Amino acid sequence: MYHIAVSFDIPAEHRETFIAAALEDGRNSARDEPGTRRFELITDADDPERFYLNEAYDDEAAFDAHCKGEHFEKFFAIIEKFAEGPVWLIKGTRVEDPAATSHNA
Repeated sequence: MYHIAVSFDIPAEHRETFIAAALEDGRNSARDEPGTRRFELITDADDPERFYLNEAYDDEAAFDAHCKGEHFEKFFAIIEKFAEGPVWLIKGTRVEDPAATSHNA
């Protein structure tokens, strides 16, 4: 499974717009892009103007397809004028433990 995590800093006056756009992107991507497995929006515990997107895809090709899709394009069209980011935190393939009994994504 391919994972990415990014952060965005959002001015307080654009907070609700960012949240709505990110949640819509996640909902629509999960619905329309077969390789999208997880799309989470997380607020920072110490900074209410910092947000994280934590996403998982079948593989890097599914992530690349997401980046070329209409939902991704719409999200960035909405936030490009006020968002600082994305700042890449992680980008890569999860190392599976064949001895683990849990199959959580």
